[in-house]
Amino acid sequence: MKRRILVSLAAVGVVAALTAPAGASESAGGWEPAPSPSWSYPAGARCDFAVQGSPVVDEVVRRTLATYEDGTKLVEYKGELVVRVVNSATGASYDADASGRAVVEIRPDRSQSWYVVGPILAGFGEGGGNVPRGLYTVDGAYTLEVSPTGYKTLNLIHGTTDPLCAEVS
Repeated sequence: MKRRILVSLAAVGVVAALTAPAGASESAGGWEPAPSPSWSYPAGARCDFAVQGSPVVDEVVRRTLATYEDGTKLVEYKGELVVRVVNSATGASYDADASGRAVVEIRPDRSQSWYVVGPILAGFGEGGGNVPRGLYTVDGAYTLEVSPTGYKTLNLIHGTTDPLCAEVS
């Protein structure tokens, strides 16, 4: 027997339904911190110049909603996150809001399905997704599929993609 897990994203009236096997276990535990690491990319990887980012506000927490027999996990993330994006050559910076709320299905093959409301930061390499190379604040209601090889497919239900490279060029 299968049961359905409904993930309500009520802020914009979106509901994502995921089917869980009967043996799936739901975590009774609460929220735990999910710190965001700093990152950097060389020139040409995301922007035409070297770029780096570090959280300046990081109150992100996560909780495991379900763990399936095949090792797949369903994890919810929420909390305020502001990332300072810096052009490594000039020092120009921009504080990007990435405080969206997401439910992420993480599979053993390293693929992921993101169901998101609100802003996140997303980076795309050349040929690495259905969005041109760059760093973006993606905002609205959308899904983001990540293949086992890292190829990203963004599907905006209602939202925007704002290029961050232009903010710090």
